[in-house]
Amino acid sequence: MDITPDIDIEKLVEDYPKAVNFLADRGIVCIRCGEPYWGSLRDLAAVKHLGGQIDQIVEELRVYLSE
Repeated sequence: MDITPDIDIEKLVEDYPKAVNFLADRGIVCIRCGEPYWGSLRDLAAVKHLGGQIDQIVEELRVYLSE
């Protein structure tokens, strides 16, 4: 699984649609609310004031998607 903080949101959602709900539950809304965001996961986390937690979020996301 090649998920890093610098993965493009578009690629993440395309390859791992389950990620949308995981991220939304953590306050990182990428497409569910109808407000699309294009850029990296790191960029979106920073916009949502979660930049300092990006490594933890990515690790939890990897575990979530591997289940």
